[in-house]
Amino acid sequence: MPHHLTPMTPVPTTLKRRLRALPIAAVGLSALLLTACVGPGDSAGTAGDVSPSAPSTATAKEAGAPTPRLVYTHDAGISVLDATSLEQVGTAEMSGFNRLNPAGDERHVFVSTGDSFRLFDAGAWTEPHGDHSHHYVANPQLTDVAFAAEKAGHVVLHAGKTVLFNDGSGKVESFETSALAAAVEDGKLPPTDVYTTPEAHHGVAVELEDGKLLVTVGNEVGRSGIAVLTAGKGQDRTEVVRNEECPGVHGEAVAAGEAVVVGCENGMLIYKGGAITKVASPDAYGRMGNQAGSEKSPVILGDYKVDKAAELERPTRISLVNTETASLQLVDIGTSYSFRSLGRGPAGEALVLGTDGGLRVIEPLSGAVTATIPVVGAWEESTTWQDPRPTLFVQGSTAFVTEPATRTIHAVDLGAGKVVKSAQLEHVPNELTGVKG
Repeated sequence: MPHHLTPMTPVPTTLKRRLRALPIAAVGLSALLLTACVGPGDSAGTAGDVSPSAPSTATAKEAGAPTPRLVYTHDAGISVLDATSLEQVGTAEMSGFNRLNPAGDERHVFVSTGDSFRLFDAGAWTEPHGDHSHHYVANPQLTDVAFAAEKAGHVVLHAGKTVLFNDGSGKVESFETSALAAAVEDGKLPPTDVYTTPEAHHGVAVELEDGKLLVTVGNEVGRSGIAVLTAGKGQDRTEVVRNEECPGVHGEAVAAGEAVVVGCENGMLIYKGGAITKVASPDAYGRMGNQAGSEKSPVILGDYKVDKAAELERPTRISLVNTETASLQLVDIGTSYSFRSLGRGPAGEALVLGTDGGLRVIEPLSGAVTATIPVVGAWEESTTWQDPRPTLFVQGSTAFVTEPATRTIHAVDLGAGKVVKSAQLEHVPNELTGVKG
C-alpha cells in the first residue's frame, strides 16, 4: 500500500527537502542586479533586485484533490492565490519587472529575470503512488534554482519538453519536463540538451514530438524566419528545411496535428508534416506577432497590426489562421485589445479580452463571436508594454482576468458565460499565470 499522509502525520524527508530554500544552481542570485527579458515590442526590460528567499519552515499537507494556484507579479514581488477561493496563500519579495512562464510540471513557474530563468515553487503538486495519486500543498517560495541566461527570453512547453531561449547568446536549452520537480527537490537542474543558433537574436525554439528542433533565424539587426533541425544532440543537429520569408518573426503557437506557427510582419509561417507554408497578410505590413494555439483546434488566434510607424497601435481586428487550409480570416471585434488579451478555451474556442471590458468568445473556424461576457471596466492600453493592464489567463474551463485599476481579479466560468467570483488583491497585478497542482 502506498504511504498515506494526513495533516498531522510527520512529512517524509523528501517532501521536507522541497520546502527549504535550495542551493543556487547554475548562477548566483543573492542581491544580483538583473534585467527583464525582451518583451513584445523587443524593448529591454527594467532592472530589479532579488532578495534571497528565507528557508521555509512550512509543513506540506495532503489535499483531497489537486489544488490549482494562480501566480501574479507586482511591484513588490510575486504573490500566489488559491485558484478556487482566490485567497492569497503566499508571497515573495522580488523588485523590478519580471516575466512569468509555466515550467510545465504544474508546480513551478519560471521567473525570467534577465540573467536567469529562476524557478518559483507555487506550493501545490501531485505525486503518483501506485494506483493512486496524492496531492500536497505548502507555502509558495522563490527557490534559488535557476538556469543561467543571457537575456532570458521565451519558454516553450510542447511534447513533454520545456525549451528555454537565450536572446543574448542564441542558446537553446531543452529538458524533459517530467524530470524538473525531482531535480529541483535536490537543488539541481535537470539534464539538458543545448543547441546554440548561429547568431544571437530575440527568438524562440520548439522541440517537436519526433525530436526535431524548430528555431527562429535572425541576428541583432533583424529576424527573418525559421529553420527545422534534425533530431539529435546539441550542435550535431543538421538543418532539414528553412523559410526566411518572415520578417520580424516573433512568438509561437501550436495547433491540432502539431502544426507549429510563428508570426511575421507580413503574415504567418506554418510548419506541419515536414514542410513550411507561408500565409500572407492582405496588407503590405500586417503583423501577427502574438498568437494563442490549442490542440483542440486547427486554427491559430493572433493579433493583427497594420501601422508599422505607430508608437502603439490599438487594433480592433484579430487574425484566425487555419493551419489545415493555410488560410487567413480577419475578424473585427469592435474593440481594441492588448498582447495580454488572447487565450483559448477548453474546447479550442478563441478568447479575446477587449478594452471595452468584455471577453469575446469566438468560434475559430467561422470567426463568429458567440458571446461577449462583461468582466472589467473599460480600459486603455499603456504605451509602455511593461505597465500593468487587464490580463487573461485560462485554466481549464475558467478564465481569470486581472483588473489593475481596481486591484481585482475575476474568475469567469466559460461554460456559464459569467463572472462567478471576484477578489480584491493586496497589490496591483501585472503578469499572471498558474499551475494545476
